[in-house]
Amino acid sequence: MLNMAEGVVRLGALAASPVVATLADAFARAGHDLAIVGGPVRDALLGRETNDLDFTTDALPDAILRIVKPVSTAQWDIGRAFGTIGAKVAGEQVEITTYRADSYDGVTRKPTVEFGDTLEGDLVRRDFTVNSMALRVPSSTLLDPTGGIEDLVAQRLRTPADPAVSFGDDPLRMLRAARFAAQLGFDVDASTIAAMAALRATLSIVSPERIQGELVRLLQTDDPVRGIRLLVETGLMEEFLPEIPALRLEVDEHHHHKDVYEHSLTVLRQAIELEQARNPDASPDVALRLAALLHDIGKPATRKLERGGGVTFYHHDTKGARLARKRLQQLRFDSDTITVVSRLIELHLRFFGYAEGAWTDSAVRRYVRDAGAGLERLHILTRADVTTRNAKKAGRLARAYDDIERRIAELSAQEELEAMRPELDGNRIQEVLGIPPGRDVGEAYRFLLDLRLDEGMIGEDEAERRLRAWWGARG
Repeated sequence: MLNMAEGVVRLGALAASPVVATLADAFARAGHDLAIVGGPVRDALLGRETNDLDFTTDALPDAILRIVKPVSTAQWDIGRAFGTIGAKVAGEQVEITTYRADSYDGVTRKPTVEFGDTLEGDLVRRDFTVNSMALRVPSSTLLDPTGGIEDLVAQRLRTPADPAVSFGDDPLRMLRAARFAAQLGFDVDASTIAAMAALRATLSIVSPERIQGELVRLLQTDDPVRGIRLLVETGLMEEFLPEIPALRLEVDEHHHHKDVYEHSLTVLRQAIELEQARNPDASPDVALRLAALLHDIGKPATRKLERGGGVTFYHHDTKGARLARKRLQQLRFDSDTITVVSRLIELHLRFFGYAEGAWTDSAVRRYVRDAGAGLERLHILTRADVTTRNAKKAGRLARAYDDIERRIAELSAQEELEAMRPELDGNRIQEVLGIPPGRDVGEAYRFLLDLRLDEGMIGEDEAERRLRAWWGARG
């Protein structure tokens, strides 16, 4: 709940910080206005941590650069065409933008950049009222022309202008609504939701890279489920990640299975809780969170209704991995993220075989080898995938996973399991068998790797003997 008295104190502290005081003095001496704008003001009022500082001014870009050079250690003007100059002041990175009064062509979402004359005019063109407040410095005067404070108190997300106009100007703002709803824990007002649903198709003019960026920022919040629900309910998710709404499978009175959509959201929440518990100081693990959200997207395509009321989803793990890879490529995710996510989805069912009967050491080694660098993520995803309300079953699965992690740790200590390699490398294989580089060396390497996985370390001499015997048996 917003406490205005405390919020005012925090705004005062923000205005008095070294970086703000330095810039405020420099712009005032140059005869120009300066104000902190957007997120930093909102977060200070809410008592949230303030990270990047954004400023706006009546000064044009050339003047901004001229003013900040004497008080900064670095400057960059990559955003000069949009009126933005970046600088490093008092050890902090800041961006300062000339008042804007953009117009949009409705085709490319790229604005026609027009510089404005007033701070009020700049604020009313922004995305949401809670981001449309500014703190003039050095006077520490709060400006709120669109009712942002009232919306902070009401925990409501609303556009400053008619939402149809705002989203028509820039459809990406609809995805930002979902992100801010999750980040702030706010509800989106009814007219804004209606506009999102009505204008969902306009998202087609937004580049995949920008959509991906907003999806990542949503997943980086502590509870992205609120935003995901909003995207699904308005139909926006259908436009760029249709596999998620497709999880809402119909359930008839004769064939019963858990709600896959709700299950996936629960898995995502549980994965985040485990991630934060195991790695409390780490940045949000987007690849893990994507895998948790997408882990069952192969189910709609593999669902089979059986006689007697059963439902099966055979091979939904491998199908889901392929679907995820294709969709993440379309959203321009990097190759490492795509590989990690698709591999986690492919492996997410592997553990349940362990729960049904203890594995041999060989099976545990293969589990570790197949998971590779994603083993810790696989631990989290597999544990999070248990959403049963049957306490007895949940306890049994938790104990089984405790056991497999214990065995992995023991085998790792004994055999350096993470560095799983045959005891003879490719060069030694060629020497022992007297063969040149080629496919035969690769097959010999795989034979030795399987041997290592099945029996552990057997020593180089024994490995050579087995290799010669295998080679001789090949004729």
